[in-house]
Amino acid sequence: MPVLSHKPVSPYKPKKGEAYMNPNQLEHFRQIMNEIKAGLGKDIDRTVHTMQDEATVFADPNDRATQESDMGLELRNRDRERKLIKKINEMLAKIDAGEYGYCDNCGVEIGLDRLEARPTATLCIDCKTLDEIRERQVAK
Repeated sequence: MPVLSHKPVSPYKPKKGEAYMNPNQLEHFRQIMNEIKAGLGKDIDRTVHTMQDEATVFADPNDRATQESDMGLELRNRDRERKLIKKINEMLAKIDAGEYGYCDNCGVEIGLDRLEARPTATLCIDCKTLDEIRERQVAK
């Protein structure tokens, strides 16, 4: 996860009898995702500037190889972050559509604690566990 330059959003404390995914909760998760997205955008911009500044042609093949390896690693990290931004945009669209917080597989509530830990979660813990078991079985 990116390092946020300002105070992160504190966890949501539901009030007794409060409806699941009410407007306050939706706004809370929208704020979390917008902060993560902003942090990722800053990381991507910083990487582009760093790569432009460090674009040195080394005479030594070992130095060139090290530089190319470092740049490759940075680009893979930025690609992962780009995919996370895409996922965040999908979650923001789900919030707008009133579909956020419910399992894509079985339709039950994902749960506030799980969404606090992973705001881009699309499966409840039971469906995710079954999904991981299937993945392990296929990988064998």
